[in-house]
Amino acid sequence: MQPSPAEIARTLAAGHLPAVAHIACHPGPLPVRHVTDAQGRPLLLVPVEAALSTALRPQAGNDDTALVLDIRDVPPMSSSPSLGRVWVSGWATRLTGDQARAAALDYADTDACGDLLDVGDSQALYRMDVAEVRFERTENLVEIDPDDYAEATPDPLRAVEFDLIADLADHHVAQMSDYVRRQLGPAARPDDDPRVVRLDRYGFVVRMGARSARLAFPRPVRDRHDLAHLLHPILCRRCA
Repeated sequence: MQPSPAEIARTLAAGHLPAVAHIACHPGPLPVRHVTDAQGRPLLLVPVEAALSTALRPQAGNDDTALVLDIRDVPPMSSSPSLGRVWVSGWATRLTGDQARAAALDYADTDACGDLLDVGDSQALYRMDVAEVRFERTENLVEIDPDDYAEATPDPLRAVEFDLIADLADHHVAQMSDYVRRQLGPAARPDDDPRVVRLDRYGFVVRMGARSARLAFPRPVRDRHDLAHLLHPILCRRCA
């Protein structure tokens, strides 16, 4: 089992990666800080004096602004394959009062940055209503239904993926190599040196020179602690 396009799109848009905004009637993309709420709606944290704030100002007669949020994956290792790129299109509305305070709490769930304390003063929060989601990977473009996108959940390991891969490389190379060889069976080669290069709730990708393979967990994991519980017997055969 592996992540669906909707799950990957939610993971890429979650707020752990840099993004740029393409805004209607404004030339060129602008960098933007963002996270997504529980429904996958992007929340944009914008300095009120910045060019982005000016670009997001609605045209006369409107109360929102059309834009496209463009987010590319940043793989955890140089040898890691990219998850791809996602474009989230919709309309952004500036939040005020109780809505802004509630959105600041949602934002803090992903990124508890100090600038949230200045929302309503030098910072503003905008919320995007999602109209279209497109996901591209290895030159294959997929249109994702906005309802499927909203119902999917970001990968719970994405924010700590680098740390987990580094820990496996630093402390569990022999055990992981042995496990991968057992799973590959006859397909394993004597000179293989398996290295984990991607990790998600459903399993991991290992690279062996020019080859790679995806190995699935017995079940999806819920968080880092659940992963540790699941990996313990995998890395220690005597514990299985």
